Parts: sequence; structure tokens; C-alpha cells
Amino acid sequence: MFRQLGALFALLGGMIFLMLGGGLQGILIPVRGQIEGFSAFQLGWIGTGWAIGFTIGCIVVPHLVRRAGHVRTFSTLTALLSVSVLMNALFVDANFWIVLRAMAGFCFSGCYMVAESWLNERVSNEQRGSLFSIYAITTMVAMAAGQYLLVIAEPTRETLFMVGAILYALAVVPTAVSKAQSPAPLTSVNLDIPGLFRNSPAAAVGAFLSGVISAAWTNFGPVFGQQVGMSSALIATLLAAALLGSVLFQYPLGKLSDMIDRRFVMVIAGIIGVAAGSMMTFLSQDGQYNTLFFLAVVLYGGVIYSIYSLAVAHANDFADSSDFVKISSGLLLVYGFGTMAGPLLTAQMMDMIGPSGVFTTTTIAHTAFAAYALYRTFRRDQVDEEDRTDFRTLGLARTNTPESYVLDPRSSPEAYTLEEEDELPPMPPPVIVENN
Repeated sequence: MFRQLGALFALLGGMIFLMLGGGLQGILIPVRGQIEGFSAFQLGWIGTGWAIGFTIGCIVVPHLVRRAGHVRTFSTLTALLSVSVLMNALFVDANFWIVLRAMAGFCFSGCYMVAESWLNERVSNEQRGSLFSIYAITTMVAMAAGQYLLVIAEPTRETLFMVGAILYALAVVPTAVSKAQSPAPLTSVNLDIPGLFRNSPAAAVGAFLSGVISAAWTNFGPVFGQQVGMSSALIATLLAAALLGSVLFQYPLGKLSDMIDRRFVMVIAGIIGVAAGSMMTFLSQDGQYNTLFFLAVVLYGGVIYSIYSLAVAHANDFADSSDFVKISSGLLLVYGFGTMAGPLLTAQMMDMIGPSGVFTTTTIAHTAFAAYALYRTFRRDQVDEEDRTDFRTLGLARTNTPESYVLDPRSSPEAYTLEEEDELPPMPPPVIVENN
């Protein structure tokens, strides 16, 4: 028992290092790019590069694991992450950074999937609910802590890039020494957008719009802070306040959606996003970055990171439990398409109206999100209460992979047994060479 718990915490420790590095790199890249004079359009493509790489990784990495195995794949991806962040420091060029961020996004999705596969192997079905909650909270806290590492050195120096590379290197240690035997092959994604839309139009459109909103804030929140003259500590606090909002609001919104039509809660979340974004725009015009502004940021983050969870829960109300991973993974890719569009749309808006363009972009998307959810309430009855799934927080949508949904207690584990053609051949025994 204690040995199993020790292995579990070791794997979570590896994820903490990974998320610390990811949080630091995620805030450092746009801040340094702004300092270097990159245009909003270039910064937008850097954010889109990450989204493209992450989405491709969710599709490709399962095949890599089948060929090379979990440990080799994870070690390779973390090594590439270290290389990518160091090359950001060596070659400060916007076009090259787009490629590097795509590589980082690809590697991150693969690392998440491998680590989550190992975690899933370590727990029984009865423990998956608790593990899923611990995992979601751990990733969010580590991400926020990583953002605060921005204050330990000037963004104009190479020190922070080196710190990021060190954290990525440390992330490989727990999985490299893990004793987990033959984890199951990773979950592959089959994209069926027409099927997703037929299952739940509100969820499909909501997933796309939530990707636009999340990517707009994640990539241009730090740029906004840099443009309005915030210090590194204040920029980190800006992003941390949004993450805090996610922790505080996901569960209340989710429980409310268990009691009433989820689409009404989606409407409420959209309206809150519009109100919070408008308040932040108004306060930022006067340079009032006071307590009221940061309370608005908490409210803002509370819906930015919650609406995707609501969309997933709503979609699965209309699906069989055996299709949970299929539906959720498909929505994840739709969300990925939104994260590709979000940075480019925000870049155009900021070019037109200045730093507050990030809030204008999300306000428009929140409005569309609420309006379409409200429209769908007149087009389809809500599912019967006994057929509805319980809401579960999903952590940060941008860190979710198909393996995240296998961990979710709402999934049906017996539905994901390997088909015969998917089974991997047994590995040959190791060859031991003795020196005589």
C-alpha cells in the first residue's frame, strides 16, 4: 500500500516539475517577445504554434508510444522540451520561436499523456475520483507557482530559460525510475465533428469558443501586463488571479449545472465573462490596477477555465457512458482548433484598439457563447435528470489530453480494453552482459 502511494506521489512530483517549467515558459515567452519588439501578429502566431503542436501531439504521440514505449517516449519529449526552451534563449527570432513553441506544445501533450497513463495504472477504479481531483489541483497550483518564477531574474537575461530547462530535466526522473509494468497503450483520438455536433451542438460550439477565450487570455494576458507597465511580479499575480478564479468557481458552477439545465449555467457563465471583461477594460483605461481590478480578474478566470468543463459535461449528458472518452477527446480537439484561432484574433484586436483588445476579444466570444447556449435551450429539451452525468472539474483545459478523460471517474474503464490488433507484442527479455 505504502509502496503504491510512494510511486503515485513520485509521478505527481514529476508532473509538478513539468508544470513549473510550463508555467514559467508560458509567461516568459510572450513577455520576452514583447520586450524584443515582436508585433502582436507575431506573438499571436507564437501562441497558435503551441496550440497546433499540442493538438497534433494528442493524435500522434499514442503511435510513438506503441513503437518506443512509455519511458523512452517521455524521456525523449522532456529532452526536446529542455532543448526548445534553451533555443528560445539562443535564437531570439519570432519566426523561429513559432516553430519552437509548436515543438513544445507537441512535447507537452505527449508528456501529459504518458504520465497520466502511468497514474491510471496505479489506482483502482474506486480511487480514480480522488486521484483525478488531486491531479487537477496539483497541475493548477504548479502552473501558478511556475508563473511566479518570472520574478527571480530579469526576462531580458538567459537565466529564466535555463531554469525552465532544469525543471524539464527534473521531470523525467520519477517516470524513469518508475516500477510500473507494461502500462496500457495510450488512448487514440478519432475526430468526428459532425457526430459531436449531432450529439450536442451547444457543447461543440462552446468547446471551440472556450478555446478562443482561453488562448486569448493565456497568450496575451502577459502581453497586456507588459504593455501597461506592470512589473514581473504583478504580471504573475495577474495570471495567478485568473487561475485562482478557476479553483473557486468551477465547482459551484458545476454543481449548479447538476441542478438546472446546464445550458442556463453556460449562459450565466458567458454573462459573467462579459461583465468581468468589461470591468477590466474600464479599469485598465484609467490605469487602476487595484483590488477591484484583481477581483474582476478572479471572476474573469473563474469562467474562462470553467466553460469548457461545462461543455464537456453537457455533451456527455447525451452520450452513453461508454462513449465518454470518445466524446470528450473529440471536444478536446475542437477546443484545440479554438486555441489556434484565439491568439490570431486577439492580435488583430490589440493592433486595432491597444492592450485592452484582449478583453474585447474574450467579451465578444463570451457573448457568442452565452447567446448560442440560450438559443439551444429553445431547440432541444434538457436530458432527464436520471440520465445526466455528475459534473467533475477538469483542471486547466489546455493541459487536458485523451488520457485525462480515462482518469475521469465518469468514464467506463471496461470500454477501453485493447482490441486484439492493438495489443503490443511482448518485449524480449533484456540481454545481460557479464564481464569475466
